[in-house]
Amino acid sequence: MIGSIQIQGEASYGNPGETLSGLSKLNFIYGANGTGKTTISRIIANETAFPDCRLIWRGGIQLATLVYNRDFVEKNFDQSWELKGVFTLGEKNKDVLDEIQTAKTKLDLLKEEGIKLRSTLDGEDGKGGKKAELSELESAFEEKCWKLKLKYDEKFQGAFVGVRGKKLAFKSKLLSEEKNNVADLKRIDELEKKASTIFETTPQEELPISAINYEILSSLEFEPILKKKVIGKSDVDIATMIQKLGNSDWVKQGRTFYDINENICPFCQQKTQSFFSKSLSEYFDETYQKDVETIKTLLTDYKTNSERLQQILQAILDTPSKYLDINKLRAVKQLLDSKIHNNIRQIEKKRDESSRIIELDSLENVFKEIKTLIDSASISILNHNKMVSNLTQERRDLIAQVWRFLLEDEIKDDLSVYFSNKKGLEKAIENLTTQIELKRK
Repeated sequence: MIGSIQIQGEASYGNPGETLSGLSKLNFIYGANGTGKTTISRIIANETAFPDCRLIWRGGIQLATLVYNRDFVEKNFDQSWELKGVFTLGEKNKDVLDEIQTAKTKLDLLKEEGIKLRSTLDGEDGKGGKKAELSELESAFEEKCWKLKLKYDEKFQGAFVGVRGKKLAFKSKLLSEEKNNVADLKRIDELEKKASTIFETTPQEELPISAINYEILSSLEFEPILKKKVIGKSDVDIATMIQKLGNSDWVKQGRTFYDINENICPFCQQKTQSFFSKSLSEYFDETYQKDVETIKTLLTDYKTNSERLQQILQAILDTPSKYLDINKLRAVKQLLDSKIHNNIRQIEKKRDESSRIIELDSLENVFKEIKTLIDSASISILNHNKMVSNLTQERRDLIAQVWRFLLEDEIKDDLSVYFSNKKGLEKAIENLTTQIELKRK
């Protein structure tokens, strides 16, 4: 329902305007003529006609609006008071109205449940809920990691090179070490003694740039399902009409309401015969359903692989090598992000309208440019590291031992709690998101 209404620059409302807040399910607004009551009703009826005004919906879920004011009367009644449309009375009509009311009650319940789920996920104001809890968890753990850095920075700053200036970078490094560090565990006094001699100004090895796999994402551009018109079975009695009208996707969407409305047509509200339901099932047969699932799988795979690629590139940008043309790589990544975004939108259209034929924007030239930049930097890094490798082996061992000490002796318990809470929150967010999507359908 409507939580508040912002009105500005209309009728009796000037600038900066007024806000009606704290609205409930039922609200009474009264006042003398010319005070702006009709203006409020007009904004509710057609918000787009008032660009400086805004309806704020609870939980971010917008509902259909019905407004009865003098505009409605003028539009729907002529001077002879003959109503546009046909109205009927009788017992049968009452049964239909009862069914409509029952369906509306169920729909209202679903919408209310959706609001509650959204509130649990995002909070009443969009800044709370489980997502906020996850963000707070990340921030709290980041602070604990940073306190650890401050505690040992003076003695072990040589082990923290590259992550000393950013809290997030230090936390990310610690989590990375938790997965990969297999160094021997040393006592603090041993580490301090070695650090006093090894962590001096010497040539440093450059970290190699992460390898990037472009092949999977590139191959998804040529999936045959993208150019296939996914429609129902052609030898069903209703297939000829559907294919002639070209409304397979429209019928598929209507079928959702048909199935939950006890085989009553969602468009004409007429009871259908059993053979009609059978025809629909035969039209959208197993082959059709398999193709639809293929589209959904393609969308999931494209999102997963593109996100992984973008994360790798962002990590390279966040901790850039001095041998890498970082400004050029950043510009190329922006182009890549734009193309990926457009391609995902295209696949989503294919998911929603399976008969649509689409063609994705090729990423091949962007991948070539990224590969050229990274290959050039990698060659320079390799040559540099060969030069300093003999000087830095002991230093490398000590760095690994420092991080192992932090993981085992300083933050082990906090890590366990962090991973446990994060897993629970991410699972809750995933479940809530799934439930909200199901409510929408």
